[in-house]
Amino acid sequence: MADIKACIFDLDGVLVDTAGFHYRAWKKLANRLNFDFTIQDNEKLKGINRKESLELILDWGKVFKTSYEKQELAQLKNTWYVEMISGMTPVDVLPGALRLLQELKAAGYKIALGSASKNAGIILNKVELIRYFNAVVDGNVVTESKPDPQVFLKGAEMLQVSPASCVVFEDAFAGVEAAKAGGMKVVGIGSTKALAAADLVISGLHEMNIQKLRDL
Repeated sequence: MADIKACIFDLDGVLVDTAGFHYRAWKKLANRLNFDFTIQDNEKLKGINRKESLELILDWGKVFKTSYEKQELAQLKNTWYVEMISGMTPVDVLPGALRLLQELKAAGYKIALGSASKNAGIILNKVELIRYFNAVVDGNVVTESKPDPQVFLKGAEMLQVSPASCVVFEDAFAGVEAAKAGGMKVVGIGSTKALAAADLVISGLHEMNIQKLRDL
């Protein structure tokens, strides 16, 4: 078994909680199209990129749009979302995330971000975490959504380590599937029932430390 040399983190729900911003922006869009969008609907979009999320939402609302109209709607949603996250600060970092990143960096682990978000770089800068990352793989770099392992395999490639030497931190079922498909260990953030395929499940990064990482 390969030694762990690198950690790849999802963004939303792992390092920061932007799910509320996504929910408000998607709900605003759905309401504009005369149907509702619930928190439960938002949960189903975890780990999925903007284009595929829009396709699902339009399907749920039984709304047909042309390719051009879909592009306009996706851009509109993103404009609202970027306005909402513009006020993010280090206070928005989830408990334990900063400490863990500092410990990993000090111990010599390589660190990458693996997120479907095209705004990942903006958020990392806003919350002042960007300095801890050796690589950022986001929706501007990859073309496939989780559960396709592309985002994590690209992260391993950029860090110049083998997938078997990586541990992924994920809060979404699709993300856990993606990491497993890429041949990586996974720490699930959330409930054991929802993330049963993960090698370890914790409620948040405040429960994680380097010893637990080594124990994997």
